[in-house]
Amino acid sequence: MLEDTLLKLRFNRGDKDSLHRIYEKYKDDLLKLALALLGDIALAEDVLNDSFVGFTKSMGQIHLRGNLKSFLTTCVVNHARNVYRVRKRKKTVPLDDSLPPPVSDINSPEQSVIFDEECQILNNALAQLPYEQREIVILHCCQDLTFRQIAPLQNISANTAKSRYRYGLDKLRTLLNSELD
Repeated sequence: MLEDTLLKLRFNRGDKDSLHRIYEKYKDDLLKLALALLGDIALAEDVLNDSFVGFTKSMGQIHLRGNLKSFLTTCVVNHARNVYRVRKRKKTVPLDDSLPPPVSDINSPEQSVIFDEECQILNNALAQLPYEQREIVILHCCQDLTFRQIAPLQNISANTAKSRYRYGLDKLRTLLNSELD
């Protein structure tokens, strides 16, 4: 937290070294977020890079306040949402066909196969959620954002965010239960 405060102060003063440190500190988390939202590593990397290019261009024009990670998360979510909308209009490859399975640190081959299958089933179920619900589920579960933090990202109330989260979980439950049958 103290490091983020120093990084924000240095950024606000135009220190370019602070950009490098901010990127190194948050790139992995933000890339995982973009990948979870879009399901395509190339698009996720583009979103991350575009977000940081925009962030770099804003140096000297904006003064960062508040939580640095939340600000960067907002940038990535907004870019990912725009990319998703463009992809949806262009009718590209379905999201569930492009989601890579998460990496497992399980040692046994049998456990690894089971884990990979379960992850693929979960990724396919997530891909079937409406984008707004998927975004909230991922932000809440993977990024540990509260509904009050998520609400402004989607221009909705915290109660609507909670409802979308609940609907998303209900649909996930239904989809996953149908996989077990």
